[in-house]
Amino acid sequence: MKAITFKSDFILMFVAVIWGLAFVAQRIGMDHIGPFTFNGIRFVLGCLSLLPVVFLTRNKTSKKSTDGLIKLGTISGIFLFFGISLQQVGIVYTTAGKAGFITGLYVVIVPILNLFLKQENTTLGTWIGAIMAGIGMFLLSVTKDLTINFGDLLVLGSAFCFASHLIIIGRISNRFNTALLSLVQCLVCAGLSLLVAVVFETFILADILRVSIPLLYGGILSVGVAYSLQIYGQRNSPASHAAIIFSLESVVAAIGGWIILNEILSGSAIFGCGLMLAGMLISQLYSRKRLIL
Repeated sequence: MKAITFKSDFILMFVAVIWGLAFVAQRIGMDHIGPFTFNGIRFVLGCLSLLPVVFLTRNKTSKKSTDGLIKLGTISGIFLFFGISLQQVGIVYTTAGKAGFITGLYVVIVPILNLFLKQENTTLGTWIGAIMAGIGMFLLSVTKDLTINFGDLLVLGSAFCFASHLIIIGRISNRFNTALLSLVQCLVCAGLSLLVAVVFETFILADILRVSIPLLYGGILSVGVAYSLQIYGQRNSPASHAAIIFSLESVVAAIGGWIILNEILSGSAIFGCGLMLAGMLISQLYSRKRLIL
């Protein structure tokens, strides 16, 4: 059993690395095309890469009801659309590293939202983690004149959307085939993103080709491959444990931004990142300890 758990943890760590570096790909993409064009094409590629997973799990699909799949998949897709849209637009005005850490706040936001929705009791560790993460974000994002970067504010909004999306998925995921549900919400994201892009952005094939590698990475690896690996990895890993591992996504985003994009964080920003990561881990580890006891 320990060998199986270790294998699952390793797979989930690999997923966190893929998602962390996706922030770098998204930041590079913004140099040439609009955020909605990037997301639209990215999720189209993600849908195409999910088709083989849907085909391979078709036997499991027949064992689960598909009643309400389109409706609920569309609702989750809308929340995901707002999350990825706010994140993608926010990255235009901030760094990949900062975006990764702020997005990671969903780990703390989820249990707090569940408290207001009366879904679960919030532990002391959650509040300690939230306070540490809040202080860390202040050090990371607030400037000397006590104003917050516009991009950071948008990414913070995306963290709330992602947290809401995770809560919705938590309620409906057991009702449907996971890959099929993912395909539906990815189709919604792709459609809405392309619709906004057609209205507000300009499609230039040459510019799209310039960011073909970030698009392929963001679509096939970040959406298709990583999601499939997440499904496999979480078979033997509790959600709370997986969330701890996914906190590494923010660290990878910061390291990737530093190495690939030459992004440099100030001393206070680095300390803020450390506080945010510690807050995320405390929030999850304390909750997991209580569950074990």
